[in-house]
Amino acid sequence: MVESEVEEGVILAGEASESWVEKYRPSTLDEIVSHQDIINTIKRFLSQNRLPHLLFYGPPGTGKTTTIQAIARQIYGTKSLGSMVLELNASDDRGIGIVRNEILSFAGTRTIFSSRFKLVILDEADAMTQDAQNALRRIMEKYTENTRFCLICNYLSKIIPAIQSRCTRFRFGPLPNNLIMPRLEHLIQEEKINVTEDGKKALVDLAGGDMRKVLNVLQSASMAFKKVNEEAIYLCCGHPLRRDIQHILECLISGTYVECYKDIMEIKTKKGLALQDIITQIHLFVLKIDFPLKIKIGVLEKLADIELHLANGGTEKINVSALVAAFEPVRVYSRNQTKK
Repeated sequence: MVESEVEEGVILAGEASESWVEKYRPSTLDEIVSHQDIINTIKRFLSQNRLPHLLFYGPPGTGKTTTIQAIARQIYGTKSLGSMVLELNASDDRGIGIVRNEILSFAGTRTIFSSRFKLVILDEADAMTQDAQNALRRIMEKYTENTRFCLICNYLSKIIPAIQSRCTRFRFGPLPNNLIMPRLEHLIQEEKINVTEDGKKALVDLAGGDMRKVLNVLQSASMAFKKVNEEAIYLCCGHPLRRDIQHILECLISGTYVECYKDIMEIKTKKGLALQDIITQIHLFVLKIDFPLKIKIGVLEKLADIELHLANGGTEKINVSALVAAFEPVRVYSRNQTKK
């Protein structure tokens, strides 16, 4: 059943030429439904023609790039965007050369037929080198009258304090589910997709407040499956299915060491799962299970150690053994409770 649906999805994939992220990206500030406090503050800046240097930071998919693009359209209109806005992805152009050449030449020239300031957008600015950031701070100070800068990043700590102090900072937090769901429903109606309720819930839960991820996963799932349910969403994300995690957890709590190791390795191999994803999901289940606090804390500490070892390049087979061993106090406690 799944194979035939996937094969049909491959044919449909060729027909989809446009990314839904771009197709449904809000084009004006009024269309942006999240972060209303930030949007209202920016609207006041624009109404008074006092836009400062901006620094947008926060997790991916929370509307940072969309917001600055909407600001640019409102200030310049669509016709003047090419001449008044310089948009660079700092993860590609991250060295001091791009600051001294392209950014300096753009910021240093005035527009003859317009009194408005220019706008430089630096996306993923936290990837810029220290030298590039130090060169940028002087340009920001020198050409403030002629040019405004908007820096976008995921991690504020990677931006030097000198640049932070020159900007008005706005944090874009993860989008709450009550704002994602209406937008998701609108997209489903527009694209006429068959999405189940458990599919919607799984999509929103796995996205973690990332609207871009919601759209990308939904587009992938709709091309691969006729009916987008919870299982289709988990498969497209590459996450372990809930029933697989429950099976692993039941084995870890009540099975023997050899049985647990064998079952986990079999599920990993058969479904191509990463141990790190399994640990992330098990961690959520452990938090909900009613165990003595001392045992729960011990298991969580060992899960954190295993995740660290995996991140540092540890072998998955050895860490599967460590995962099974971490639950030994839980198995002992369960056996004692059964005897009572």
